[in-house]
Amino acid sequence: MYRALYTAASGMQTQEFNLENVANNLANGSTAGFRSRRVQFSDLIYQNMILPGAASTQQSTYPTGLQIGLGSRTASSEILQTQGDFNTTNNPLDLAIQGQGFFQIQLPTGELAYTRSGAFHLDQTGIIVTADGYQLQPAITIPPNATNITIGTDGTVSVQLPGQQQAQQVGTIQLATFANPGGLNNIGQNLLLETTASGNAITGTPGGAEGLGTIQQGSLENSNVDVVNEFIQMILAQRSYEANSRVVHAADEMFQTVNGLTS
Repeated sequence: MYRALYTAASGMQTQEFNLENVANNLANGSTAGFRSRRVQFSDLIYQNMILPGAASTQQSTYPTGLQIGLGSRTASSEILQTQGDFNTTNNPLDLAIQGQGFFQIQLPTGELAYTRSGAFHLDQTGIIVTADGYQLQPAITIPPNATNITIGTDGTVSVQLPGQQQAQQVGTIQLATFANPGGLNNIGQNLLLETTASGNAITGTPGGAEGLGTIQQGSLENSNVDVVNEFIQMILAQRSYEANSRVVHAADEMFQTVNGLTS
């Protein structure tokens, strides 16, 4: 009965974490470039009463043994890399990535971060930055007298200047990809950091030989959160939590019965 209490309690704890993950996914349903997470669980150690294959007699063995599981735990929260839908904004500095890749952002510490959110702006000097003022890398400066900004699918940034017939190229956006994008570390503000699990960043031209996606100007990638699926996960987490709580209640009633017999 002690085992039943602790085993059920572990199940309740994992479902609490599951519900918290669902809440975070739903809260970011309108966050541009957001990647939803899926919680993965694993069972805990087993208490071996009889090991499978142990001798039952001199001539025979137990085919299955007798093992009692001691509950579950939260193993990981996997980042789902499915493409979000595109939202057309017609803003020349709104960029979406069709396919793999991340925009490179320089933090105030000098460290590089990565994002799928392409909602960019110009700072007071004309440099392309995020909503928090972090520079897009490689840094690109738009002349203050530019009348039009064009960003090609390969990341080429061109501007139209007064009195010039030809568009002038002012820079090229590069994207980064990773061997294991799921190993990136979320730090908030739509930013991720490289880790040992993700591997080193592989940078290149959009649509190039590195397998990077192309850039779509005037669009933003919506969150890839599937609201219907999140509601289903919410119901499953709630019912699983309820079932585990009933196990705790049943074990408690059994304790009461035992206490009544010994009193």
